[in-house]
Formats: sequence, C-alpha cells, structure tokens
Amino acid sequence: MITVESLSKSYGGFRAVDDVSFTARPGRVTGFLGPNGAGKSTTMRVMVGLTVADAGEVRVTGRRFRELPDPGREVGVLLDASAQHAGRTGREVLTIAALTMGLPRVRVEEMLARVSLTDDEASRRVRNYSLGMRQRLGIATALLGDPEVLILDEPANGLDPAGIRWMRDLLRDFADAGGTVLLSSHLLHEIEVVADDLVVIGNGRIVAGGSKEELLAGAGTLARAADGAALAAALQGAGITARPTSAGAVLAEADLARVGAAAFAAGIALHELRAADGAGLEEMFLTLTAGSQREDAPTHSTRKHEGAAA
Repeated sequence: MITVESLSKSYGGFRAVDDVSFTARPGRVTGFLGPNGAGKSTTMRVMVGLTVADAGEVRVTGRRFRELPDPGREVGVLLDASAQHAGRTGREVLTIAALTMGLPRVRVEEMLARVSLTDDEASRRVRNYSLGMRQRLGIATALLGDPEVLILDEPANGLDPAGIRWMRDLLRDFADAGGTVLLSSHLLHEIEVVADDLVVIGNGRIVAGGSKEELLAGAGTLARAADGAALAAALQGAGITARPTSAGAVLAEADLARVGAAAFAAGIALHELRAADGAGLEEMFLTLTAGSQREDAPTHSTRKHEGAAA
C-alpha cells in the first residue's frame, strides 16, 4: 500500500504540492491524473526519496522509502525512461541492477523476455534505443526485484498501440496478483481502461479521488445545443450547476429530466441529452481540472524540478 499524508512541497515561492493526501491500495491500479505542472511528478519523486517534502510524509508498504532495507525488491520505480546510462547495453543496465539487488543473472534474461526485448536489442547501447525501447527497459528494471509496489510516471510514452496494450495487460496482471500500482499518464483512455481507482490533482491539490465507477457515475448529465453558452446560462438560471466541456457540450449536475425541462422552458432545442458517465474519463478530467489550469507558467527552475520525471 502507498499512503500519502498531508504532503506539501514548495520551490521558492511556488507551491508545487499543497496538503496532498491519498492512498493506493493492494490489488488495484490507481490512476494519478492532473494537468502539466499540477504536482504529479513532485509527489512521485517524494515517494521514492528523490525530493524532500516540506511537510507530510509518504509510506510505502508501511515505511518511508529511505527506511526500506532493500527498496528494489519492494518497490519498482520508473520515473524517467531516458535516465539510463546511454553508453551501456540494455542487458548491462539490467545486470548492474540485478547485482546491486543481489539477484541471480538469470533474472536479467527473464525480464528481457518479459518486456519483449530481443537478444539483438538487449545487446545495443541505450543511446541507440527508441523511446519505446527505453520504456520497456525501464519497466524491466522496475520489475527486476519482484516488488510488491509499482510507481510509474508516464510509462506508455513512446509505445506503439501494441506496446500500450502489452503494458496495460502487464499492469492488470500485476495488480490482480495482489500488487499495488500507482500510474501517472496523459493517455486518459488507457487510464480509463486499466485503472480501478482515480486520484485527480490540480494546482498541487487533490480535486477528486475514489473508485473509477463512483467518479464517472457522479458526473451528471451531458447536454448539447447549437449555442452551448446559452444552454449553460439557461441551466444556471434554473438553479442547475452547469459547465461547458472541451467538446462544446454542457455538463450539468442534475438528472436528465430536470436538464431537459430547463432547456425546454428556455426555448433551447437540445441536440444531445444523456447520462455523463458515458462521456468517459476525459470529460470528467477536463471538468474537474478546468479551474486548476495554471494561468501563470512556472519559472524555468520550477519546470526543471516538476517536469524532470515526466
């Protein structure tokens, strides 16, 4: 289990993470979502001891990361697939990691096979790897010690559709076997397919959390008209909380009958009216983070800290 309690971190006057608390449970994949600069990478770096928090703490399998006697055998981490020694071969990268953890060399070959890196690919220098190959090598390194927990930041970057499907199945199998997975990704469809629980962060604060089913079911009603702004205004005038979505529809916090009646009373013809749970994770994410998009870009030094693991 991963437990994050009242975590805060600032860079100068910029509050990257602000009183963040959530839990990632065993046997489940937890999707960690948020816009760029929202605090995801900083939170994950604190989890694995790469960044020191100003306040709060993170416990992985009941202990702070620095207290784990053999971290690689308990927590598999992939924060930056490009942070690998470019002059070594893929096999050498895994062999050094295996020796560090006291693992037999046969484990290296097992992991190369598990992530579908061929003998020829494993013998190439990492500088000659595609991003997708680096991701596979990073996942192999994370899995090398047969950990209980996986912490992965954007592991699907650079993977082709077949590779994304492979990664999804791998994570699902890991969780189904009792492991804990914390997964950050910009590929919302993939999160929607594989995640059991969702944690959404914006401007350094948690804006939503819970099971995927609960969050999507509570999305409300999706309505569409020729003039979305007029529809939103009419619904708001009827006492219904309503927000435009990125796709030009309106997301309303009311049932179908009430939304339809309010539009009819305002003389607005609806082109679409349906439960918003079918709108999927993207609409929910954009609605929850609409007020969390940063208007002021972070400084260069802050971007370096926050985006280093993205």
